[in-house]
Amino acid sequence: MTIDVCPVTDTFAAEVGDVDLSQPLSDDDLAAIKQAFWRYSVLIFPDQHLSAGQHLDFARRFGPLETSIGAYRGPDAMRLDKELADVSNLSPDGKVWDRSSRQRMFQLGNRLWHTDSSFKHVPALASLLYGRSIAPIGGHTEFADCRAAHDALPAARQAELAGLIVEHSIFTSRAKLGFTDFSEHERSQMPPVLQRLVRCIPESHRRSLYLASHAGHIIDMDQQQGAALLAELIVHATQRQFVYTHRWRTNDLVMWDNRCTMHRGTAFDDLRWRRDVQRATISDVANSCEQPNELADAA
Repeated sequence: MTIDVCPVTDTFAAEVGDVDLSQPLSDDDLAAIKQAFWRYSVLIFPDQHLSAGQHLDFARRFGPLETSIGAYRGPDAMRLDKELADVSNLSPDGKVWDRSSRQRMFQLGNRLWHTDSSFKHVPALASLLYGRSIAPIGGHTEFADCRAAHDALPAARQAELAGLIVEHSIFTSRAKLGFTDFSEHERSQMPPVLQRLVRCIPESHRRSLYLASHAGHIIDMDQQQGAALLAELIVHATQRQFVYTHRWRTNDLVMWDNRCTMHRGTAFDDLRWRRDVQRATISDVANSCEQPNELADAA
């Protein structure tokens, strides 16, 4: 039996059925999943029962795995394997965190619109988030289609944005929430990086805005002017017509293309409800500025 793809819209987000990700995939099924991924950018696989190893094995079919930034805190501070990002509200001993948790302050940044690992020199290509336990209310994930957002811009604005380069930093997004309590050592582990503002996705040949709360300023532009432009573009890209909201069910696996989407988590009672979600992240092939100038090739 081949996989079944049920689109949410014609071009953005789709559910995938008739597949068990805990088992080896046939070449045909893997090819069909990849084809759906390049088209829809967000795929939902309901009712998957995966060990951590099976989660990672499926992720590896799309490329090399990132190491979670939690690793810089040392192995004693980590609840999961270094190749899994812990996006839960759980402390290393598996208990729901308390209000004063430093990890909680850091994770609240996930409620801002962002793109995973745009603050790394080699950013993320794809993320695969698995819900082992879900809060009964709240805690949804919203996804914005940055390809459609780019398409909706006037041609003159598209031309203005095409060559711009942006500085990204994890500390920029956390500062937006007033969380600046980082040591010099922590800051040195994750220095700012440069990324393109507009990318062309090679598998679909579609242009996309590349935005995130990690984006601080635009190179060779007045700081305030650049920040205002980035804020304007995020507001534009997250209009309701570009957004899919995923309401989690236990054992959902959701994967998305970080090159052409933004996402954010919505609020829930994180001091009461246990929410255990774990992310495997696929590295892109190179920094966006170091990849071929697909925009020129596509023009």
